[in-house]
Amino acid sequence: MEFNEYQRTANKTLFGNEQVLTNCALGLAGESGQVVNLVKNYTFRGADLDKEQLTKEMGDVLWYLSQVAEWADIPFDDVARKNITTLEKRYPGNFK
Repeated sequence: MEFNEYQRTANKTLFGNEQVLTNCALGLAGESGQVVNLVKNYTFRGADLDKEQLTKEMGDVLWYLSQVAEWADIPFDDVARKNITTLEKRYPGNFK
């Protein structure tokens, strides 16, 4: 699935018109915290890494991030493309 296709499809589940950006930014922070918590428990508490739960939480992060981009009228493909350009400049030896 392409990023822009994901963004458009995910947007079908965004409800409400008031404070959408704030809701999505706060949701992004909360879901990112869930990812961090799973990693923390694995790293420092000896818990098994629950890949199914990690995948779910990363999907929630992806949804919120895509909807912040949607609200700002930024194609999600552009976000990914610009990030790769930044990484190529930051780590030129890794992109040969």
